[in-house]
Amino acid sequence: MSKNFYLIISLILFYATAPMADVLIEFREGAPKDRFIITNVGNCSFDAPRITVDLSSSASGVIFDTTSSGAGVEVFQPFEVVKGAEFLSSNVNVLDGDQVVSLNLNHLKKGQIFAFTIDVDDTAGSREIIVSGSELSGAVVIIETSNGAYSATFDEYSRAFIKFENCAS
Repeated sequence: MSKNFYLIISLILFYATAPMADVLIEFREGAPKDRFIITNVGNCSFDAPRITVDLSSSASGVIFDTTSSGAGVEVFQPFEVVKGAEFLSSNVNVLDGDQVVSLNLNHLKKGQIFAFTIDVDDTAGSREIIVSGSELSGAVVIIETSNGAYSATFDEYSRAFIKFENCAS
């Protein structure tokens, strides 16, 4: 069966059991910009969450490529918020070659989406400018809230699911 078939089935199963995972973080390879999408799919609302995407443990040594010179290759794109800019409570500065970005948000309520574009390159593959799902696998997302810190790793489909056990809806 095709990779798309398994992706569709896993998304159907995920959305059918959404209360088990409150925040979905997705990476989408794109040209010229790659995209990270953070969606609150659960019943919890979070005040002042800090969301950190840490690529340092990714399977292919993925880095952020934000300038024409430095660690990245060919095409580069700086950090840019494309959805939910009103949620961002502080400036974000991602340097070329960085592997970590932290986002301080005012809140992330049920159903809200925060998304940003940036270029990512792998440092261990043959096609450095294209990052597939398996190359990002192992990278970590951490969400810190007033109730504690929660984390998840990206899977082979470039998704991470974070489940919150003790949250107020």
